Amino acid sequence: MAYTQDGYQITRHVCPRNCYDVCGMLAYVRNGVLEKVTGDPAHGYTNGKLCAKGQTYVRRVYSPERLRYPMRQIGRGSGRWERLTWEQAMAIICEKILNIKDRYHSTLPLCLNKYSGNMGILHNAVEGMFNSLGPTTQAKGSSCWSAGIDAQLYDLGRNVSSDPKEMEKARLIILWGVNPAWTAIHSLPYIYQAQANGAKVVVIDPIYTQTARKADYFVQISPGEDGALALALAKELYESGKIDQNFIDHYTLGWPEFREYLSALDIDYLAGQCGQHKEGIKELAGMIASFSPVFIWVGFGLQRHVNGGQSLRVIDALAAMTGNIGIVGGGVQYAHRMTQCFNYHFLNSPAGTRHINMNEFARELGSINDPPVKLLWVACRNLVTQDVASSMLTKELDKLELIVTVEQFLTPTTYHSDIVLPTTTHFEELDVVSSYWHHWIGLNEQAIPPFFDSKSDLEIARLLAGTLNQYREGSSSFPVNKLPADFLDSEFNEKVYTLLGISHWSELATGPRRADIARTAWQDKCFATDSGKFEFFSTKARDNGLTALPEYTQGAVPNDKYPYWFITSHAQQGLNSQFQNIAVLPNDSEQTVFINSETAARKGLMNGEQIRVYNSMGAITLKACISQDIPPDVLVCHQGWRPGEDISLNALNVGLPTDMGDIGTGYKGLAFYDVFVDFEPV
Repeated sequence: MAYTQDGYQITRHVCPRNCYDVCGMLAYVRNGVLEKVTGDPAHGYTNGKLCAKGQTYVRRVYSPERLRYPMRQIGRGSGRWERLTWEQAMAIICEKILNIKDRYHSTLPLCLNKYSGNMGILHNAVEGMFNSLGPTTQAKGSSCWSAGIDAQLYDLGRNVSSDPKEMEKARLIILWGVNPAWTAIHSLPYIYQAQANGAKVVVIDPIYTQTARKADYFVQISPGEDGALALALAKELYESGKIDQNFIDHYTLGWPEFREYLSALDIDYLAGQCGQHKEGIKELAGMIASFSPVFIWVGFGLQRHVNGGQSLRVIDALAAMTGNIGIVGGGVQYAHRMTQCFNYHFLNSPAGTRHINMNEFARELGSINDPPVKLLWVACRNLVTQDVASSMLTKELDKLELIVTVEQFLTPTTYHSDIVLPTTTHFEELDVVSSYWHHWIGLNEQAIPPFFDSKSDLEIARLLAGTLNQYREGSSSFPVNKLPADFLDSEFNEKVYTLLGISHWSELATGPRRADIARTAWQDKCFATDSGKFEFFSTKARDNGLTALPEYTQGAVPNDKYPYWFITSHAQQGLNSQFQNIAVLPNDSEQTVFINSETAARKGLMNGEQIRVYNSMGAITLKACISQDIPPDVLVCHQGWRPGEDISLNALNVGLPTDMGDIGTGYKGLAFYDVFVDFEPV
């Protein structure tokens, strides 16, 4: 499927990282070596451009730190590794699996913890392999977007978003808790075009971000108080008569109840809660009333508070009462799952499978006893840095008999593992990847052979299943003889083919395809709720123990003992714990915490000093950077991981749950940003 140009073999790819942009790529290979990677101009969203992270892929593929062979750690945590063959590694793992199965007369002690560090349809083979063993224990849920997913399910009935290009048609763009200048750069041209067309851009965020610098207006909101601001705006618009009564009358349910609720609110109280003056609220409400259509992009960080789902429900309600849902250039965009309509045969769990909350994994491991977890398989994630209560987690991991991690680098999770299996990059395997932000789907062709002895998740699943059946016939039902292309054949269906306008997935080799879905979400005004309308009043929410209306819920707040928020936002040159180990990226060699200048002065702190940040969970030492971009009661530390670094930001995070998440992802989300600390110079 590849083609040749200027001496290169060129193949198509899609970046499989958990990112808004999911960039289309072209790989240039000569003599079996990947020499360069560029953007794919056939991709209608990323349009031939890559972010800085994407431009490091050649260096990532051939990094001297990349894992080459299966390895066993001699003494967990010792850092002493010995090279294994795949046969030796499979023998150790399979013998342990069968030993555990015999001792407990069950496969439930076998546990899988996999998430989204390496996305794509065929990466679900990990779940398929575990499901083939019988009922096992599997971590379920999402640490990413759960509360927001549920909020829009209650309001709208389905997770749907407009094409990002629709921003060009907006007259007012509100970027609410999202920083696309760092995390979704391919959406910036649409924002710039809207500004060129006369639109105004408002950024609402606790931090004066790079995106805020590009905006026309910046609202520095108190963390976790987005619902208070949205309700204050809603009350002001209602009382001034700046609502869309036609939309309300024909397309919504529960307006009289919500109107009555708004009438009882105290706008001065709400303004104080979100850190704003009433005059500023009046000004922003006036803009919403005057500049339709209004395009509201809500970021994931906004719902990473204990009241995050309610905050997004109020923002949805604000858009609905002003008629800014279902119109070209308008709407509330959060995330969609419209292109996730593959068969997902891998995910069909057998009866009796035990699901545990991924967001409380350490506590779950410690409490399960009938039977206990004894073997853990980790794939597509670095849970030791990304999970909360990390010190508790590592103690629970130490109790397990065997930990297997599939990785590309030696991460902190591998440090706590017994066996590490090297896996491929997306240039060394076949797969198909979609996005939760734009509407494009693309193919990952195999451009180069696997790096040394690395194997894809699918190949590892086939190898393990085959080896198990050699040891004991019938141990696994995973189809060991199917090729990757055969698996893709079985995952595609007529609905996907119709959406993409193709008859076979291999046609994606000629270029990515945009799914044939509405460019404007809900333009037909036919909502997916039981009533068929936008629901201000949700009986489903009420039945699930929540308020039926999108009401104000005060979030967690600092206290006298721990008076500062500790917000761990995304780094510009990293994605969760990925990329920052690639030396070409301009990262500081030390983990840095950003502190307001007034706060630093009160503590007698100088720029660049080491400080001890602590709470009841523990303490970590960080380098201070004094900044005017941070509110006085907030500390900001960009998440990530660097080789040789033993700092875990999540060691200070107790893991409070969000208010929503159960119906969309199985468990409530994580209030990653509701962490409170104090600090002192070292």
